[in-house]
Amino acid sequence: MVENKKFKIVSSKKTRYLLPNILTLGGVCLGISSIKFSIDGNYSLAVIFILFAAILDALDGRVARLIKGTSEFGKELDSLTDFVSFGIAPVFILYFWELNKYGKLGWAITLIYSVCCVLRLARFNLTKSNDQHIWKNNYFEGVPSPAGGLLILMPLIFELSDLNFDFNFKNLTPFLTAFIAILLVSKLPTLSLKKISISPKTTVFILLGIGTIFISLLFYTFETLLVFGALYLFSIPISFIMYRNQNKKEILETSEDDHEDVL
Repeated sequence: MVENKKFKIVSSKKTRYLLPNILTLGGVCLGISSIKFSIDGNYSLAVIFILFAAILDALDGRVARLIKGTSEFGKELDSLTDFVSFGIAPVFILYFWELNKYGKLGWAITLIYSVCCVLRLARFNLTKSNDQHIWKNNYFEGVPSPAGGLLILMPLIFELSDLNFDFNFKNLTPFLTAFIAILLVSKLPTLSLKKISISPKTTVFILLGIGTIFISLLFYTFETLLVFGALYLFSIPISFIMYRNQNKKEILETSEDDHEDVL
């Protein structure tokens, strides 16, 4: 007599894979919902949903590594989610807000950004970490898609904020979108901070900083996003200088080791 087997989505030994994937799927739902709100003209909520999607994207990978729930399925799902949430949703928000006024050019910029984002994600999936160059794990190749998705929204975020400068930042929208699209597919090193070590003595200060950031986002959401966007753009040349210096240092150390082996 055949025993009745209970239906299970995953085996009991693999339930740890569920939580990271649930966070990832939550991110794609937020990204798609942001498009809906932008169609309705609710741009503030659309931007906030992109922000939450970026937070979930930052969490899912770290949670997966923490509970040892990483998998090839999760990696592919994460990339597909990133394309929807940061390669399509943000630029569509911009299209409904401003880029549609440029006609065919605005739609072309929308397509170019989405294509650059999918190329960036495909390259990321094929990139394998080299154990001989562990320090390089702290750098991305090009601007990551979540950062790019938030950066192109900066003109809209400025308009939603209470800041007032004698300059129309709307006019920067097509140029900034094209510029960030180029940064996505570039080989410019940008900081990832995935493998950074934290001293136990600084833990309290880091938690205090994180708490301050969340409070700022709660009461001054768009102003805080503008500050972080500007800081990230300024960090790109700093990342390049740091990467070049570390690379030169490693080359010198390697040449010295080879010289000692010859002797």
